[in-house]
Amino acid sequence: MNGRNAHDDWWRHAVVYQIYPRSFADANGDGVGDIAGMRAKLPHLAALGVDAIWISPWYPSPMKDAGYDVSDYRDIEPVFGTLEEADLLIAEAHAAGIKVIIDIVPNHTSDQHALFRAALAAGPGSAERELFIFRDGRGAAGELPPNDWQSTFGGPAWTRVADGQWYLHLFTPEQPDLDWRHPEVRAEFAETLRFWFDRGVDGFRIDVAHGMAKDWELPDLEGLEFPLPDDADHEHPHWDQPGVHDIFREWRRIADEYSPARSFCGEIWVGRAHRLAAYLRPDELHTAFNFDFLMAPWLPGPLRSVIDATIASHAAVGAPPTWVLGNHDVCRPVSRYAREQEGLVPMARNLVHFQDRPADFETGLRRARAAALLMFALPGGAYVYEGEELGLPEAEDIPAEALQDPVWVQSGGTDKGRDGCRVPLPWTSAGESYGFSPEGAAAPWLPQPDDWAPLAADAQDGVAGSTLELYKAALRLRRELGELGDGSLEWLDSPADTLALTRPGGADGARFQSWTNLGTEPVALPAGEILLASGELPGDGTLPADTTVWLRG
Repeated sequence: MNGRNAHDDWWRHAVVYQIYPRSFADANGDGVGDIAGMRAKLPHLAALGVDAIWISPWYPSPMKDAGYDVSDYRDIEPVFGTLEEADLLIAEAHAAGIKVIIDIVPNHTSDQHALFRAALAAGPGSAERELFIFRDGRGAAGELPPNDWQSTFGGPAWTRVADGQWYLHLFTPEQPDLDWRHPEVRAEFAETLRFWFDRGVDGFRIDVAHGMAKDWELPDLEGLEFPLPDDADHEHPHWDQPGVHDIFREWRRIADEYSPARSFCGEIWVGRAHRLAAYLRPDELHTAFNFDFLMAPWLPGPLRSVIDATIASHAAVGAPPTWVLGNHDVCRPVSRYAREQEGLVPMARNLVHFQDRPADFETGLRRARAAALLMFALPGGAYVYEGEELGLPEAEDIPAEALQDPVWVQSGGTDKGRDGCRVPLPWTSAGESYGFSPEGAAAPWLPQPDDWAPLAADAQDGVAGSTLELYKAALRLRRELGELGDGSLEWLDSPADTLALTRPGGADGARFQSWTNLGTEPVALPAGEILLASGELPGDGTLPADTTVWLRG
């Protein structure tokens, strides 16, 4: 394992693998992934060469939003296992040289959380209700919501309770938003951070990190869209409010109490490089996902613009960029890149934005492999969502009756939601569930496509040219080459429709270079030693379309 992973600043260069617990590996045969399955697959992760794992919520939950509705932040959901098993996983991962990051969901709780149940029982004007955002309604009898805010999943962001008051939920009605002005809310989460840090967890990924503070006057949106334009001189009332930064300064002080280093990575959808960087000042979060990179189309101009803006804005606050191509909330890169890239809407990230465009999945896979190699060449850290190392596409034909994402219901059946990127992984080319569960087990919680056998981990392991072996080789070189990971980037002159860069710092004087061809015609490569290519090279000194190559020259 990478020796740099032992350093206090490991998060500046780490490659982190996201585990979505329900879909990773099922050891007990109930059709749902679990901690025992994670433990059994640690050798796969060690062989892949990742520095850390990020585990999506594993807390007790009614699962109205796949675990992002938390009813107890200091225990384990019984479907996944026990707290003792979690301790074993942390210890075994550390023994394998892999750090452990877990999710925290601070914007909202489950409506089954003890604090919210107490708030409902206590009634209007009570101290218990001050921990959440309860308000009287508008209209003659309070029959209208307090404002016009809408849920991210569709429909109003307010639900009325039996005594007539309304509570805010920016997601599902089962996910009431917390009032982060209240000292008891802050103390509750400070205790949760310490609870898991004391158990050996190395960091947290923070869900909806840009949404915890609100404009407490709760003004109407009146059609105001988000993200705001780069030159906006006003604030959005419930996203990216300035008050969120005080919360993260408090959290950073807690993380800094520990040795070895603990870290935070924010899920921050703000769409403006300078606003994202504000979360990464030296006394706030360590890293944040670069969603602008994820959403950039497979076009050289937009991609380079995002990379340049990211590096410049992060350098201004001394933070490393953190690149990402996919996660449990977005359409898988193979399927995004399989479509025409021109003319996409600015926030295109879900299947609903792509599904009406004809797809060429061979092209999608070729581009996804090239994008991964480009990402691993960029300065900073990177995240890999489970299954990306297998080249999995989105499962686009899940029957309506099998869909479980609340987006499907709250959109009135117009948006299939995120289930297509959450389908259980194929570990073996044979078997009822491709090895996700033991033979004879319950059916997987989401149906798997019938044509995934060639993509299974055992069908790719050790096979030259497979996507799995490409990822292994890329991460091995990333560990071995001192210039990769944290550092700087220099662009090279290159033909139109290409991105060529070098990373300063090679030990032997030869320059590492990464060349990506985003055009339709081959381009000439410079002389040098080919280290790795995302696709087959013709051997005539050219780089084919939709291909990335690493070389020393």
